[in-house]
Amino acid sequence: MKITSIKLPGDISDESLEALGNDLENNSSTLDIEIPLNELQSSLELNNQQKDLAGQISNKAPRVIYSTSPSILVVIDGEPKIQQNAKWGVEAVVNTPFTLVKSGGSYYLHGGKHWYVAPSAKGPFSMTTTVSSQLRKIEEQSKAEASSENDAAEKDENTIYKIIVSTQPAELIQTNGEAKFASLENTGLLYVSNSSDDIFMDVDSQNYYVLISGRWYHSKTLSGNWEYAASDRLPDDFAKIPEGSPKDHVLASIAGTDAATDALQEAAVPQTAKVDRKSTQAEVTYDGEPQFQDIDGTELDYAVNTPASVIRWRGRYYSVDNGVWFESGRATGPWVVSVNRPYAVALIPPSYPVYHMKYVYIYDVSPDYVYMGYTPGYLNTFVYGPTVVYGTGYYYRPWFGTHYYARPYTWGFNVRYNPWIGWGIGYHYSSGWFNAGFGIGHRPWGYWSGGWWGPRSYRPAYCWSPNRYGGSYYGRNTVYYNRSRNYNIVNRNYSGNIYRNRGGIVSRDYRRADFNNDRYRNNRNPSWSANRSNNRYNDNRYSDNRNDNRNSRYN
Repeated sequence: MKITSIKLPGDISDESLEALGNDLENNSSTLDIEIPLNELQSSLELNNQQKDLAGQISNKAPRVIYSTSPSILVVIDGEPKIQQNAKWGVEAVVNTPFTLVKSGGSYYLHGGKHWYVAPSAKGPFSMTTTVSSQLRKIEEQSKAEASSENDAAEKDENTIYKIIVSTQPAELIQTNGEAKFASLENTGLLYVSNSSDDIFMDVDSQNYYVLISGRWYHSKTLSGNWEYAASDRLPDDFAKIPEGSPKDHVLASIAGTDAATDALQEAAVPQTAKVDRKSTQAEVTYDGEPQFQDIDGTELDYAVNTPASVIRWRGRYYSVDNGVWFESGRATGPWVVSVNRPYAVALIPPSYPVYHMKYVYIYDVSPDYVYMGYTPGYLNTFVYGPTVVYGTGYYYRPWFGTHYYARPYTWGFNVRYNPWIGWGIGYHYSSGWFNAGFGIGHRPWGYWSGGWWGPRSYRPAYCWSPNRYGGSYYGRNTVYYNRSRNYNIVNRNYSGNIYRNRGGIVSRDYRRADFNNDRYRNNRNPSWSANRSNNRYNDNRYSDNRNDNRNSRYN
């Protein structure tokens, strides 16, 4: 047995990891491990099926919009849906995460320090200083939300943006004026230096390349038709992008690089929790009577008229809420902490909005607790071949009846990967463009009622950098910066450990990296936080899948 890499929770030195690897290699031949043949065959078959499903991730290019001036892409999920917002006292567009309201026959959009007005929810918008006192109250609330999330947001608040509205999946790439190029040492690549986006030109082919949600696309022009480029089919010079250069963060999306290997390993590490079986509760509401649809290729149905993730399997109902499995004999509950995970969950295709449920696992059970965990797939980080991507790439039809329920979006928010926090929303949005949620259904104001970025109450971090047109992640060249530290990551609990969003659970944060260390500066590997009382790792994450409600004496 050859140990190529080890990742463990806790602050463990390189020397200790190396010693552990050597011990495992030297003693592997003496280990007496017995695995029943039928279990091994079943596990291998399931693993192959899951690999096939993971290969169904969609890489179809969204609509890509190019702008040469400061712009904001406002995403509306289909045609604008207008409902009265009782808290604001005005009508609002509910199928968007942006603060977009209707007042006096006009539509008003708020972001940064400005209001923008338009005759239609789809624009065209222009900046205005004439707004009602009612809208000023909404502005104050948005400012409070933004300031609590980002103490550096004021640097971007004064910018007056061109507003671009899209009612279909889209991405915005932009430059500050016409594109300017800079070279990357020892490569035949140029990168666009006056852009916060990852835009490159391959000198040999004269093709542009852009990285969007972890996927590469190429085109002959910046405003042209973009086509998918596999991460292992890029020009060879992409893998030669120097660590410490202004664009080294894209190495995580280039097959075969150390950064890509690190990202793949991160995608396999779970955030775990000890769940109290008695005190941990769930509530699931529906817009009318529960409605279910089949999931092709499985025995499962999923609920469509709820913001929750609910499936039906063999006459019982299962839900995952903030990383915890629940079950019930009725679609409406009552719900109890589940000690089983239906094996068919592993076979959910990525074309269904409940795909992320398959990344939440049950590891162990006791009379009082269930030990659970989720890997980053639950938060929309998916392994696709030799790299990780954000989102499945599919557009999921939302529910809109009396209430609107969003589904996970892959495109539209300038999502980028870095090794310390994983995926983050583009810095443009950090100055107060999103509202805190409309209190959809039974949920109170401020609860992210599911869906745009995955599980309810979850949103990725903002990633903000004053060095907009450069600065590296791996080289630590003014990556994230504020007055007191050399980095600034804004998450306010929207990323990281979502177990913090509920009671009845013991869980310590899984910390991706130690900011005081950098392996690209020849320091030790990143360290991880752990809690031995609740972190239970199991080599076979699917051991709970084939038990058919018979896996525990504590049922």
